[in-house]
Amino acid sequence: MTAPDIDAVAARLRQQLADHLATDGWLRSRQWRAAVEDVPRHEFVPRFYVETDAPGLTTWEPITPELIGVEEWLRRVYADDTLITQFDGRDIDWTDPKPISDAHPTSSSTLPALVVRMLEDLLVDDGMTVLEIGTGTGYSTALLTRRLGAGRVASVETDPGVAARARDALTRCGYAPRLLSGDGLRGYPGAPPFDRTIATMGVRSIPSAWVEQTRPGGIIVSTLRGWMRSLGLVRLTVGADRNAQGRFLTGEPSFMIARQQDAPESLGMIPAPGEGDARDTGHGPELLTMPDSGFIAQLAMPTARCFTLPGDDGAPATYVLDAAHGSFAVLAPLNGGGWTVRQGGPVRLWDDMEKALALWGAAGSPGPTAFGLTVTAGTQHVWLGTPDGPNWKLPAAA
Repeated sequence: MTAPDIDAVAARLRQQLADHLATDGWLRSRQWRAAVEDVPRHEFVPRFYVETDAPGLTTWEPITPELIGVEEWLRRVYADDTLITQFDGRDIDWTDPKPISDAHPTSSSTLPALVVRMLEDLLVDDGMTVLEIGTGTGYSTALLTRRLGAGRVASVETDPGVAARARDALTRCGYAPRLLSGDGLRGYPGAPPFDRTIATMGVRSIPSAWVEQTRPGGIIVSTLRGWMRSLGLVRLTVGADRNAQGRFLTGEPSFMIARQQDAPESLGMIPAPGEGDARDTGHGPELLTMPDSGFIAQLAMPTARCFTLPGDDGAPATYVLDAAHGSFAVLAPLNGGGWTVRQGGPVRLWDDMEKALALWGAAGSPGPTAFGLTVTAGTQHVWLGTPDGPNWKLPAAA
């Protein structure tokens, strides 16, 4: 296939992608549609990995034009999928790509539906400036630059190698935003305040630098997440007092967590059999993974992680461990049905979770869009209903 053929096929696939995103309701404005139709995503992901359906360990397979052919490669590029470009913070050896298992994705080109949804939710107008945290492959940076112009977009990428590849791709495509390789949680030091700030990775709480570098009246769009799950997409407005407040737009989107805020490698000590105080509970471990109750559990236990292993009697048990406080909760099934919980440490994790569930249930068990976030210089808390309603403190930003 010749280069002109690639350009023609790619242009047709971009049109199809724009149609798909518009039909699904993610692409709503003509300006962002023009950007999706113009920006060549294939220039930003010349090689990538996608998850397979193989049983057992999660496995990713390499996708390159040489391995599957140019037309199929282009089709995969312009599908509404996330394309993985890095694992465990290390560059991929593309001289002889092999399937990868038991690895942790650390950079990607996010599925276009989420990228476009966040760009639309950013509520930009002509002439505005935008700070993007997390350049990644540079694809979303290119969309922003196509929409607003090079002098109005700045982007920060933590990983130097990822940043260099994004810079090369942006230059090759004729886009010239301001690019910085550095700690994205520190924003873009020295720049004038931006009208909008958008983050393409998950954070446990909103860094103060993002608020300080967004003008009063400006908007921040980011995903919040914890060590158990994502909380969702939030949009904040910065006030004249340099505080910020807003609501969750959805509880669904999930980005890779910022590397600076990732969970420690140690899960904490698994409690010995019989350690702690045991009691019956009306809540089983499924509430940790269900969409709405999982949101509540993450708020109630912000520094905990959970997993399942054989328990004291050999039956599967769910462990909730909080390495920050040395606390634990162990859920095990009862022979006659129901569950027992065994807790220990300075924080009663399951007690806190049940209290949060009760508050949520009393409010009618609403979805994440009923919650909001308030950010001040000293604290950040998620609230239910109104800022004066039940609230849960987020971990301090790094």
